[in-house]
Amino acid sequence: MSETLKNANQRMTNYRWVICAMLLLATTVNYMDRQVLSLTWKDFIAPEFHWTNVHYGYITAAFSIVYAIANFFSGRIIDWLGTKRGYLWAIGVWSAGACLHAACGWATEQVVGYDDVLGLAGATGDVAVTIATVSVWFFLAARVVLAAGESGNFPSAIKATAEYFPQKDRAYATSIFNAGSTIGALVAPLCIPTLARYFKDLGWGGGWEMAFIVIGGLGFIWMGLWMFLYKDLQHNQYVNEAERNYILQDSLAEVKESEEKVETGRKFTYGELFCLPQTWGIILAKLFTDGVWWFFLFWTPAYLSDVYGYTSDSSIARWLMFTMYAITMLSLYGGKLPTIIMRRTGQNAYMSRMRAMLIFAIFPLLGLTAQSLGSISCWLTLIVIGIVGAAHQSWSANLYSVGSDIFPKSAVGTITGINGMAGGIGSFLINLGSGYLLDYVNAHQINVLGFEGKEAGYFLLFAYCSIAYLLGWSLLKLLVPTYKPVK
Repeated sequence: MSETLKNANQRMTNYRWVICAMLLLATTVNYMDRQVLSLTWKDFIAPEFHWTNVHYGYITAAFSIVYAIANFFSGRIIDWLGTKRGYLWAIGVWSAGACLHAACGWATEQVVGYDDVLGLAGATGDVAVTIATVSVWFFLAARVVLAAGESGNFPSAIKATAEYFPQKDRAYATSIFNAGSTIGALVAPLCIPTLARYFKDLGWGGGWEMAFIVIGGLGFIWMGLWMFLYKDLQHNQYVNEAERNYILQDSLAEVKESEEKVETGRKFTYGELFCLPQTWGIILAKLFTDGVWWFFLFWTPAYLSDVYGYTSDSSIARWLMFTMYAITMLSLYGGKLPTIIMRRTGQNAYMSRMRAMLIFAIFPLLGLTAQSLGSISCWLTLIVIGIVGAAHQSWSANLYSVGSDIFPKSAVGTITGINGMAGGIGSFLINLGSGYLLDYVNAHQINVLGFEGKEAGYFLLFAYCSIAYLLGWSLLKLLVPTYKPVK
C-alpha cells in the first residue's frame, strides 16, 4: 500500500482536544487566582486592614490597568517566545504573584509595628488609616505581578488554538477553553471562602493567606503538565498525518510551505496594526464589554453582602454564586452557533460570527430587570446575572475568534494582546468607578427609580452592563461591515 493511500485511510487522532483541555485548565486556574481577593476582601481582609469600597476599587482598578498595559506587550512577547515557552513564563509569573498576596499581611505588620491580626483589626483613628494605606500598597504590588503574568493567558491560548484548530472550529475551541473563566468562577466561591475559614479557625493568620497560596500553587502543577504535553504541530508524535491535514485544511497543500515561510518572516508593527479599522473595531467592542464580566467577577460577593447581608463564607452566598456561574456554562454552546449559521447560510466565518454576536448582545438587556427582581428574591437577580454572564462568555469567545479570522497567524498573539489591553482598560474604568459610585450614593443616599444608597449604585452599574454589548456590536459593525482579512 502506498504512503498516500495509507494516510488517506488513516484514522484521525484527536490530540488537538488534549491541547484544548490544557488551555481550559490554565484559564480555570487564571480566574481562580484573580478571584481569591474578591471572595476574601469583604469578610476576611477588610476588617483586618480597615478597607472601604474605595480601597478595594483602587486595587481592582490597578490590577485592570496593569493587565491592560501588559496585554499590549504580552501578545508580541508570546509571538516572539512561541506558544510553549510563552505560556510557561506567563503562568509562572502569575502563580508567583498569586502567592505573593499571602505576604501582604506580614509586610504590613512589619511596617506599622503590630505582631498579629488582632492588633491590626483593633487599631483606630490615624493608625487604622495608616494600616489601610500601607496594606493597599502591598496588595497593589502583588496585583501588579499577578496582572503582568495573567496578561499572557489569552494571547497564548488563542495562538495555540490558531495552531491546533482549523478556522471553522476555532470559535468552538475558544468557547471551551474560555469556559475556564466560568469554571474558575464557579468553583472559587465553593472552595476559597471555605479554605480561608478553615485556616482562620486553625489560627493560621487571617485564613485568607493560605487561600492565596493553595490556589496559586495550582499553576505550578499545570506548568509541569504543559512541558510534557505541548509540542509544535509539525513535530508532535501524538498527531498523525490525518489530524495534521485536518488542522491545516485552510491552506492549499501546494502553497502551504511558502505561506508558512512568509508568515514566519513577516511581522506586523504596532503602527501598522493601529492604522487598520479591523484593529479598532475589535478594540472598541472589547473596551465597552469586557469590564462587565470583571464587574460581576470582582463585585458580586460585595453585592450579596451589601444588599442582602450574606457574607462570602455563608452557605447561601456560596450557592447563589455557584448557581450564577453554573448558568454561565451555557456559553459552551455560544461557540457552536456561528458554525451552525455557516452551514445553513453559506456565509463566511466573520459574517456568521457577527450574526451570532448580535444575538448574544440582546440577551444582556435582561440585566435591566436584575435589581427589581431582587425585591422578590435574590435568587432571581443572580439567575439574571448568570444569563448575562453566559451571553458575555459567548460574545467574548467569538470576539477573540474574529481576531484570528481576520489577521494572519503571525499577528494573532499581538492582536489578542491588544484585544486584552482594551478589555483591561474597560475593566479598570468600571472597577474604579464602581468603588467611588457605591461609596458616593451610600454617603448621600441617592435615590434612583426607587433604589436608594448602594442599591441605587448597583442599579446604575447593572444598567450599563445591559446595554454595553449592543454598543460594542454596533461599533464593530460600523468599522468592519464585511469580511476584510488583513493580508
